[in-house]
Amino acid sequence: MTAYLCPRCKTNRRRFNKIEQKVTSVQLDPESGEVMSVMEEGSADPFHIMYRGPEFRIQCGACGEIGDEETFIQFARSHPRGS
Repeated sequence: MTAYLCPRCKTNRRRFNKIEQKVTSVQLDPESGEVMSVMEEGSADPFHIMYRGPEFRIQCGACGEIGDEETFIQFARSHPRGS
């Protein structure tokens, strides 16, 4: 695990929630909003762009900020403890 620092409150280095993003691609009925089909990875139609975002997001346990894991890691690296 890598050190994190919240870019919003700039004090929290200890309490975080690691949020795993599980993607489900679906086709909805445009009128009712009901799920017509669930698309398996690799079987989507050619006009559907598959999700390419991060696998995890991080939430600060002190202020609630949510962001990409890399943002919290880079902020910790650029603000080392004791400086």
